[in-house]
Amino acid sequence: MKLIVGLGNPGTKYARNRHNIGFMALDRMASDHGFDAWKGKHQGSVNEGRLGAARAVLLKPETFMNNSGQSVQAAIRFYKLEPTDVIVLHDEIDLAPGKVKFKAGGGHAGHNGLRSIHQHIGPEYARVRLGVGHPGHKDRVPGYVLHDFAKADEAWLDDVLRGVSDGAPFLADGDGAKFLNVVSLRTAPPRPSTGTRKPAMQQTATNPDHSTGPGNGRSALQKLMDRFK
Repeated sequence: MKLIVGLGNPGTKYARNRHNIGFMALDRMASDHGFDAWKGKHQGSVNEGRLGAARAVLLKPETFMNNSGQSVQAAIRFYKLEPTDVIVLHDEIDLAPGKVKFKAGGGHAGHNGLRSIHQHIGPEYARVRLGVGHPGHKDRVPGYVLHDFAKADEAWLDDVLRGVSDGAPFLADGDGAKFLNVVSLRTAPPRPSTGTRKPAMQQTATNPDHSTGPGNGRSALQKLMDRFK
C-alpha cells in the first residue's frame, strides 16, 4: 500500500494557488478512480481506495504547507508504513510549467512542505515534481506560488492533472518510469509524421522514368538509339 500525499494549503482562499497543485492532483485522482468521500483524519483529509490493483491512501495535509510533515507522520504511523511507502506530489518552481518529474529520495530544495516532511519522516520518500515555472527572482517566489494559476495556464494544467490521474495506478505500484510515460501521453502526445516524401504511386505517376515498364532506367541516348533499330 502507498500513501500518496498532495501538498497545499487548506481553504477556498488557496484552492487555485500554484502552491496547491498537489491538492488538485489528488482531487482529480480520487474523482477519476472512484474513491469515496474525503474524511478528516491525521490532521488532514484522507481518502482510501484502489488505483489499479494496488490499495492506496490519499492524504491532503491541513496543517498548512509549513507543517505538512505532522500530518504525514501521523498517517504513516496509523497505517504502519515506511517512509519509502510515501509519495508526495508538490509544486516545483525549478521546472517549466507542465513538466513532471519523478524522484526517489533527495533534498527538499527549499520547499517548505518538503522541509517539514524531511523533519518528521526523513528524506527517503518519493516525490512527483509538478512544474509551475519560476517568477524570475527568488524574492518574488512567495507571492508567485501563493497566487492563482492564470487563465493562460488552464490548458496545460488540465493536461498535467489528467496525466497524473491516468498514471496513478503505476505510481501506486511503485513504477515511476511507467507513470511518467503515461503522463507524457497527455502533456506531450506523439505527433503524426510531417514528412514531404511523395508516396511511391504518386512518384510513378509524375515521373515515368521511375516506372516499372519497359525502358525503365535507360539513358536518353539509349532511348534515341532504340528508335533506329
